[in-house]
Amino acid sequence: MNKNKKRFTPKHRHTPVLFTFNIKEEGRLLAYLYSHIQVIPKGKIKSMLEHRQVLVNGAPVTRYDYLLSKEDVVKITKTAFKDHRAMSLPFNIVYEDKDFIVVDKPSGLLSVASDRENKRTAYRFVSDYIYNKDKHARIYIVHRLDEDTSGILVFAKDAHLKDALQLGWQTLVKKRGYYAMVEGHMRDQAGTLVNYLKKNKINLVYVTDDKVNGKKAILHYKVIATDKKYSLLNVSLETGRQNQIRVQLGHIGHFVLGDDKYGEPDNPMHRLALHAYLLEFMHPITHKIMRFNSPMPKEFKAVMPIKQ
Repeated sequence: MNKNKKRFTPKHRHTPVLFTFNIKEEGRLLAYLYSHIQVIPKGKIKSMLEHRQVLVNGAPVTRYDYLLSKEDVVKITKTAFKDHRAMSLPFNIVYEDKDFIVVDKPSGLLSVASDRENKRTAYRFVSDYIYNKDKHARIYIVHRLDEDTSGILVFAKDAHLKDALQLGWQTLVKKRGYYAMVEGHMRDQAGTLVNYLKKNKINLVYVTDDKVNGKKAILHYKVIATDKKYSLLNVSLETGRQNQIRVQLGHIGHFVLGDDKYGEPDNPMHRLALHAYLLEFMHPITHKIMRFNSPMPKEFKAVMPIKQ
């Protein structure tokens, strides 16, 4: 990992986890724990819940009747979380209504909890923010951004809305736009890349000729600006494959700056030079077009000053 890369650095990163459960269907939290943990007495389970040792998607939960949703991840920790909820978010809210909350996620911050980070994630911050407004409310993960990618991140406030949006993602999402700064100069000022992607044994994505087992990935790009060394691109996606932009651009020799996962390009920003600036989708219930934008980060403009 590039030591010069900026991180949204958490404090006390690791809290020992005793159990992890991947939820397959809706149900109430305490009832679920009773039925899935046989080695701990029910009284102790209740106590662990009260003492903030039960996390749902990285956020501590104390309510017995908390409604679990499909794809939630429940973790039981060895020690209690401090009883602290952030009163304000360390990033901007782009939009909020009764259905959604949309934020501008910074680079270096995980979207949701991982094995190495339970506390400081976008989900945890937004969950705490919602909790402070209504202790019975919760948020649901609609999609994710890579840890090092900044930009538009959407959470739903209703489980059925989240499910509807996820199930119809490929048809409901109309536009996905990214700013990417890459090494070198593109051969064409605009173009389309079509590849098939697979994962290797260590979960790195690569381009393959295997059209049967590979997943088709399509992106369009347009050059916004260039200097002596780099090109700034406007990238739009037709497909939403993991690490798609980084892998497809790297495959043609134009690695995204700061991307030490798939290459060894320059890192003048001390972060991954990829920003999700646009997401447009149709509301699955009202059919209203929802469009969210995030401005180009200042790090991009510092490397390649442009008028926007």
